[in-house]
Amino acid sequence: MPWRSVLGAPPPVRVLVADDRMKADTAYHLACEGTALLWRGDFQNARQLLRAMARRCRPAAPDATFHRFRQAQGQRARTLGMLLIPYDEGHVIPLGRAPDVREACEQVYGRAAGPAVGQLRELLGLIGAYEWRKKGVEVPALKGRIFPHYGVFSPIRGEYVDLVARAPLPGTRLAFDVGTGTGVLAAVLARRGVERVVGTDLDPRAVACARDNLARLGLTGRAEVVEADLFPPGRSPLVVCNPPWLPAKPSSPLDQAVYDPGGRMLRAFLDGLGDHLEPTGEGWLVLSDLAEHLGLRSRADLMAAFDGAGLRVADRLDTRPRHRRAADRTDPLSAARAAEVTSLWRLHR
Repeated sequence: MPWRSVLGAPPPVRVLVADDRMKADTAYHLACEGTALLWRGDFQNARQLLRAMARRCRPAAPDATFHRFRQAQGQRARTLGMLLIPYDEGHVIPLGRAPDVREACEQVYGRAAGPAVGQLRELLGLIGAYEWRKKGVEVPALKGRIFPHYGVFSPIRGEYVDLVARAPLPGTRLAFDVGTGTGVLAAVLARRGVERVVGTDLDPRAVACARDNLARLGLTGRAEVVEADLFPPGRSPLVVCNPPWLPAKPSSPLDQAVYDPGGRMLRAFLDGLGDHLEPTGEGWLVLSDLAEHLGLRSRADLMAAFDGAGLRVADRLDTRPRHRRAADRTDPLSAARAAEVTSLWRLHR
């Protein structure tokens, strides 16, 4: 049966059929050894089994380094990814008490060609994303909602949006939003009075998501989104970018909004900014310093990147994170998260 994974997980080598008689300890040990379990029992019992397996996964130590934390995350994902479910034609799950996931699956996988097998963990994430897409995320700076598509980073961390909403505009004629994602920053700029905003993204999912959000907000006439790697053609008096914050390798496509291998996007934005700014223009770099607290990048490295790109810092606006993980003392990275500051760097040539 064909393998299905939008996250790029490889198909398992060994597979056993499992049902409601499977004990959590047995399932967990088989999964740790690399044996996948194709579920043929009740769907809701499979969800309970997955939760029981998750409780058995060893968390990273409280004082774990970032790399050990990522290793623990990766091992957990591999273990929980060993519980599989079947799909029939049309994204129908042929299990007792299975939900109707046809619309949610079609938004991510497209129209089904036939039966398949996939990870239960991926499906549950997909269902959660589908619900977010239906109800949206309230963005106070917009006085409206943003509807994230699957695989596009949701603006649940509103502090970076608020920075863009209050920074002094260098002009209102034109702005570029590089790596627009859901289009939330492009929408904020348009609502602030920028006459024309051009958002870019390399991911077709993000392009479709941003266009959808701008249309919902009634901003299509003032903001457009094009598929491009970083900058659109031309120069602008304002160029905004909120790149992935951590210079590390993503473990799945969903990680790409957070992890930027070697800081590629950050450096490419800084190195190309001068060529896309008007003579008196301003670049806004929205960046958390979490990487500095994790030892992945130093402040001196960032300053050197500004200097190497021929940029100077005109000003900096700072804010503290407000999300729940910032106050979660059980998080192995809690010390770094507690010290985190998100900044909007106003950069001039």
